[in-house]
Amino acid sequence: MKKSIFDLTPRQIVRELDQYIIGQDEAKRAVAIALRNRWRRRRVEGEIGDEILPNNILMIGSTGVGKTEIARRLARLAGAPFVKVEASKYTEVGYVGRDVEGMIRDLVESAVAQVRSEYTSMVEEEAEERVEEQLLDLLLPPPPKQKPTSERATVLSDIISAMDAQVGAEEGGDEDTPDETPEPPAPEVSEAAKERYQRTREKLRTRLREGKLEDREVEIRMSERGGGMLQVFGPMGMEEMGINLQEMLGPMMGGGKKKKRRVTVGEAASLLFAEEIDRLLDMDAVVTEAMHRTEEMGMIFIDELDKIAGGDEGGGPDVSREGVQRDILPIVEGTRVTTKYGPINTDHILFIAAGAFHVSRPSDLIPELQGRFPIRVEMKNLGKKEFVRILTEPRNALVKQYVAMVGTEGATLEFEKDSIKAIAEFAEQLNETMENIGARRLHTVMTSLLDDVLFKLPSPRLKKIVITRKDVRATLESMLEDEDLSRYIL
Repeated sequence: MKKSIFDLTPRQIVRELDQYIIGQDEAKRAVAIALRNRWRRRRVEGEIGDEILPNNILMIGSTGVGKTEIARRLARLAGAPFVKVEASKYTEVGYVGRDVEGMIRDLVESAVAQVRSEYTSMVEEEAEERVEEQLLDLLLPPPPKQKPTSERATVLSDIISAMDAQVGAEEGGDEDTPDETPEPPAPEVSEAAKERYQRTREKLRTRLREGKLEDREVEIRMSERGGGMLQVFGPMGMEEMGINLQEMLGPMMGGGKKKKRRVTVGEAASLLFAEEIDRLLDMDAVVTEAMHRTEEMGMIFIDELDKIAGGDEGGGPDVSREGVQRDILPIVEGTRVTTKYGPINTDHILFIAAGAFHVSRPSDLIPELQGRFPIRVEMKNLGKKEFVRILTEPRNALVKQYVAMVGTEGATLEFEKDSIKAIAEFAEQLNETMENIGARRLHTVMTSLLDDVLFKLPSPRLKKIVITRKDVRATLESMLEDEDLSRYIL
């Protein structure tokens, strides 16, 4: 099982984030402390543990400075339920759109998927063994359980002989095929047939594991999932009320019935494996654990919080931004939200919000919501120095990504040190003269720089590509001179 990020110390969490995020030490430090505090709360004895509430975080900074990247990396690192939502997608109660409680339901679904995946890994081996036996039964039906008559034994013996001969022919001969002898009495034939059946079954098992039977067709019986999708129209859908219509109406719409399908062995293995996993999993235990993790360890990253800050201007049909804030407030404060799995208490869910706050300010949020985000972190704008590090240091650095992609074409790509600095200088200059989009500017600069190379590959003339400072200036300076062109391309 993957180690949870909550088992790491704050310094270890920061080191993990340092592998992907350059700078923003204050933000990484705040996130690390908040996560570790959750681990500490769960180990506090007595009733006081329930009184310790999470310190929600508000990250303030321009686009492209790392707010979303911190959320993405937390999602990768966290062995806990995590969802990222955008505040601007929600609407005030009474308007058609997504209810803010949907973020809690999304979190629960994330937890159920996570726990189901963990529990599946525990029963995978048993499920694979069951599927293998089922496939062998389909390829070579087992003998009847009752004691066969002489006629039945003869028929069974003929079937196995034919299958045995086929397997032997495919393998280039069968040394186990018995010599022709007069047919013994019925009971002896039955025992011999059973032994031959087991030998043939083991041969088929070997060929099945080697993947030599993947294209052979078999007929299986699968449970139907029920009729099509049922869509509900209205200001509040059935999902918002925590009702699972698929489970309620499944039997009425044909769910649970068995249907014959003729598929290849490879397809049958996937279908039967999914069915066996469903049989082996205790979904009640999965849901119980998922609900517990959601309440105790759940994290929600709310992006674009600045888009709902400030009062309504001009009236009209626009959805009230303050109304959305007031709907989010009780969820952040702590309330019970109904889901299709049961009610969820949001008291101990950690909320991390982020926004650029160019037009509005955090003080434009309603006071009650401001108070629920006591930790505020100012994200620093990025410049040439940070861009050079972003291009080369992280494990997923842009330079490393392009080197890997060019390598798939049988060519090598190298960047001289001066070329990296030139790329960073151009990115910084473009951010100063046009819209400041932070590190995202590096993507547009690199795409423009390598456009010609990526178009010409693969080519026998392009086996080793070295990008110099001269190449960077020759490619990008002409675009900088044409302000209108650079505005659309860079």
